[in-house]
Amino acid sequence: MPNWKPVTPTSSSSARTGDLLTRLLAVPARRGRVTHVEHVPARHAGEARWPDWAPDLLVARLSLQGVEGLWEHQLHAAELVKRGQNVIIATGTASGKSLAYVVPAVTEIFSGGTVLYLTPTKALAADQLRALRRLRLTQVRAATYDGDTPPEERRWVRQNANYVLTNPDMLHRSILPRHASWSSFWRRLRLVVVDECHGYRGVFGSHVAQILRRLRRVSAKYGASPVFLLASATASDPAAAGMRLTGLEMAEVTTDASPRGSTTFALWEPPLTDLRGESGAPVRRTATAEAADLLADLVIEDVRTLAFVRSRRAAEAVALSARHTLEEVEALVDDDPPYGEDHPWASPLRDEPGESAEAEEAASAPAAPAVTRRVRLADRVAAYRAGYLADDRRVLEKALRSGELTGLATTNALELGVDVSGLDAVLIAGWPGTRASLWQQAGRAGRDGQDALAVLIARDDPLDTYIVHHPEAVFGRPVEAIVLDPDNPYVLAPHLCAAAAEIPLGEQDLEIFGPSARDALDDLVAQGLLRRRPAGWFWTSRDNAADLADIRGSGGAPVQVVEASTGRLLGTVDEPSSHTMVHPGAVYLHQSETFVVDVLDLDAGVALVTAAEPDYATFARDVTDIRVIESLRSRDLGPGTLHFGSVEVTRQVVSYLKRRTQTGEVLGEEPLDLPPRTLCTRAVWWTLPDPALAGLRGEDRPANAGEAERTADAGSRSAGRTRDPGSGSGSAGRSADSGSRSAGRLADAGGPPAGHAVDLGGAAHAAEHAAIGLLPLFATCDRWDIGGVSTELHPDTGLLTVFVYDGHDGGAGFAERGYARASDWLTATREAIASCECDRGCPSCIQSPKCGNGNEPLDKAGAIRLLDVLLSP
Repeated sequence: MPNWKPVTPTSSSSARTGDLLTRLLAVPARRGRVTHVEHVPARHAGEARWPDWAPDLLVARLSLQGVEGLWEHQLHAAELVKRGQNVIIATGTASGKSLAYVVPAVTEIFSGGTVLYLTPTKALAADQLRALRRLRLTQVRAATYDGDTPPEERRWVRQNANYVLTNPDMLHRSILPRHASWSSFWRRLRLVVVDECHGYRGVFGSHVAQILRRLRRVSAKYGASPVFLLASATASDPAAAGMRLTGLEMAEVTTDASPRGSTTFALWEPPLTDLRGESGAPVRRTATAEAADLLADLVIEDVRTLAFVRSRRAAEAVALSARHTLEEVEALVDDDPPYGEDHPWASPLRDEPGESAEAEEAASAPAAPAVTRRVRLADRVAAYRAGYLADDRRVLEKALRSGELTGLATTNALELGVDVSGLDAVLIAGWPGTRASLWQQAGRAGRDGQDALAVLIARDDPLDTYIVHHPEAVFGRPVEAIVLDPDNPYVLAPHLCAAAAEIPLGEQDLEIFGPSARDALDDLVAQGLLRRRPAGWFWTSRDNAADLADIRGSGGAPVQVVEASTGRLLGTVDEPSSHTMVHPGAVYLHQSETFVVDVLDLDAGVALVTAAEPDYATFARDVTDIRVIESLRSRDLGPGTLHFGSVEVTRQVVSYLKRRTQTGEVLGEEPLDLPPRTLCTRAVWWTLPDPALAGLRGEDRPANAGEAERTADAGSRSAGRTRDPGSGSGSAGRSADSGSRSAGRLADAGGPPAGHAVDLGGAAHAAEHAAIGLLPLFATCDRWDIGGVSTELHPDTGLLTVFVYDGHDGGAGFAERGYARASDWLTATREAIASCECDRGCPSCIQSPKCGNGNEPLDKAGAIRLLDVLLSP
């Protein structure tokens, strides 16, 4: 773990960032919201020097940009690449990983080779292209090749570019299937750079792993054997992760020798309000509302800030709310005060330099006087997220780099390395899923070696609540390993088809694709997708084999969001997400404009929306049925049994909640009629036999009483219920969001007195909600990657059962990680429930806003006792 993350004494805090936090806490009502402040010390730079083999021209150009040499970690990685060894460099944000691959990459190009650069996002590819062009090296013909590249430019790239920047999607769907048109590029391929590879985890990472194996195979056809350089944020055991991703032995570089300013890191818990939610539970102020207020305050102070949020909708909501606040502030200010050039509300009207060689030359000429105008505070805030059209993204990226924007609410689209220097603060609205992502986002501030402020704002769920009250779970702890499973049959099979379509598969190829390849090929032949001949396996269909693999797990063509009155295309949503984001009645936000969905036509792939200004947001609720296919592993857990195996899950969005935007108050629930979705996946589940539950049941309560009550409530749905990736429960199982909300601490955590009857169905339901909320702390996953079901009597086990499953076909490795760490995971779950100050349960501990059963029944005290039984020796 890099040395800028440990717990340290407060004396290491920077005066500036400490002052920023003090000013945010100047509002008396906020002072009790900070639960912990961590001071991360500055780090001084190590020695910088150039490798002997670096081209003089490259060294000269980099020196003009103020680069005096490579730090030790950059030099070590570059030297390994030069020696022909595959390497992964895993260091912190802003540690200069890009120079570690740019120097050997340009060196290879100078000697006649080509370079392929892969990144998860178009924004990062565009950013890297700008950096390359600033070097003004005519030998380097760099170009992006992605969905935004115009058709007329693509031919030039294929025939002329020697440094191609693309993404896994384009490699999968275009470059590899049409490899013959890239023959000159392949023959000279010397280096493959896989940037931000810590983002390749779960099912997406498993798909990318197979794409890289296909890349190796195509390269070999043209006589090339490129070196792979992987760049990652800090990760546990990066060499092993790199080997899983590429299938190749991998050296690792983890010691960070770059300079770093100090960071003040605050954990922030929004306050409880006077409102009451479902079943009278207390309602906590939302993390997005809190983030919007803090963002507005920081913009007023001219503090350049990124606010990271978990969803597209939240990015729009934070930006919109901050803009409204700033408009109210401006209304109190004199309409036309005298602003000078250095006033934070004034902005010089100049183009951003550095976009091209001509721009750099112009920038070096005497500058014309800047025309200063007053910029509305509200115009200094915007949202940035995936789904925007290319032109909109480019405008926002340029405005952020130039300083025209002071505050930006963004999804993790800006987490991944885009070079935005000069940032002062980062707000993180909700746990981002992993410690690696947390430090990656926090590291976006202070990227010029400045001191920085980072604030993690807890959302209303068990995990966030646990973290802000247990800082030791974050600080001073190593980051997680990257979890992926390239052998997942639902991932492997379509890529074998794609590989066979590119070049017929032979026996010699089986080693590249792993030990499961032969069985998968036999299945594909049996299904008629491949044909077996003496020379190998052949794709004989005229269809595009690459279409079989949906690498981002979106499950189909994206749904276009169209304004009904004008026909304007606002953006896109992947098909599964459309059920929760653009269902009829959903509130949809786009660049601070608010719309309500009138129609969702799944067959046509279109959602029609109308401009509106509702004072509420919408939250879809799902129910889920679950069936056990096979238990692959099992072991004792207390008096119960823990299982890991295969399940079939059927989910359906059944309704949506309306919640007031600023307060979180529930305004009502509306039914929906959308088709169910089925997946076969992996799950971890635990069961408890009747004798172990005897002490929790009342004298006169039959073993199946709770089940009968829920069946009456839930109608004919009988196998199990859950929300989308989250948690829940139903007739034979219940599920809801993995989330729950935090209300604080409960003094008496012992549950009801011994002998008092526990609602076992409600206790299991509550334990399941909380368990899903805590699993991301122990598995490298997002709560949206998993789902859950609970039941007092499941038809396949005949026992009280709680399931947590991977939300992707074939599994993603998260449930398996939960199986491996079940004791720690469930102990933390028990503590999270017991430490909440509410009496009967709230969104901080056991309630979920997406529970398809309306968070009924839930038994908080019963959940504590149930987990005590399960965890007993």
